[in-house]
Amino acid sequence: MIQIAIAGSSDSQPLPKAVEKAKEFARELAKYKDRVVLLTGGRGGIMEIVSEEFTKLGGIVIGILPEKQEGNKFNTIRIKTGMDFVERSAIMLNSADVLVVLGGGIGTMVEALMAYDYSKPIVIIVDTGYASDRLELLAIDGYFDHKKLVKVKFTKSVKEAVKFAIELAK
Repeated sequence: MIQIAIAGSSDSQPLPKAVEKAKEFARELAKYKDRVVLLTGGRGGIMEIVSEEFTKLGGIVIGILPEKQEGNKFNTIRIKTGMDFVERSAIMLNSADVLVVLGGGIGTMVEALMAYDYSKPIVIIVDTGYASDRLELLAIDGYFDHKKLVKVKFTKSVKEAVKFAIELAK
C-alpha cells in the first residue's frame, strides 16, 4: 500500500478555495483507494474535509493524533500518540511515502519543511489562499535549500498533484 500524507489547515472555517481543492483531491485520490492509505493529522479543517470525502468513497484514513485528542469522526483508524504537534507530525511524515500540502499556515509549512528534511517526496498544491502557497518562493530552483535533498513539486492542478503523489510514492 502507498501511504500518502496530507498537510492542511485545521481552521474551523477553512478558506473556500482550499476547501474546493481538498474535496477534489480526496475524490481524485479515491480512484486509487485499493492502493492508497491516507495519513492525516486526524483533526478538523482541511484534514476532516479530505477524510470525509475519501472515506465516503471507500478509502482508509489513518489519523495520527497529537496529545490525547480524539480527532474527527472520519478517521478509519486513530493513533493517539500522546505527543505534541511536531512530534506527531514526525510520526506521520516518517510513515508516509509522500506528502501532499493542501493549504495552511505555520503548522502546514513546518510539516512541508520537515518532510523535506526527511527527504520525503513533496507535492504542494498552490493557489489555495493560504500562506503555504508562498512556499514556492523558497524553492525557486525546486529545492528548499542548497542541500537539494528532494525536489519539491508545485501545482495548481489537483489532478496533477494526485498523479505526482502516486508516481513519487513508488
